[in-house]
Amino acid sequence: MGKLIYDSTFTAEFDDRLLTHLQIVIATKLRRGESFMFSWKDDQDVGDGRTSIWIDRSLPMVFRYSGGRVPAINRAWVEALNLTTVSSAGLRIVPEPPEPGAST
Repeated sequence: MGKLIYDSTFTAEFDDRLLTHLQIVIATKLRRGESFMFSWKDDQDVGDGRTSIWIDRSLPMVFRYSGGRVPAINRAWVEALNLTTVSSAGLRIVPEPPEPGAST
């Protein structure tokens, strides 16, 4: 499990594969100067609730991975995650879709 460390005061754990895809979406939005909300459902071990954070380029973030290898990037997943950022709810975690042309 990788960690998103936000503003040095908050840490959230995500699977390394998901965290890699989130990093791509978040970095792209911040590079464009776009701020947005990021929300997710918490695991039962941290209360089974929901967490939302405001993502802004002025707040420091660290993406810390437990594994040393970068997972293969699923462009369809990056696009699906990015599409959620334009809603009023902001970035949300969606299931990973199959890559176009991939056999299922």
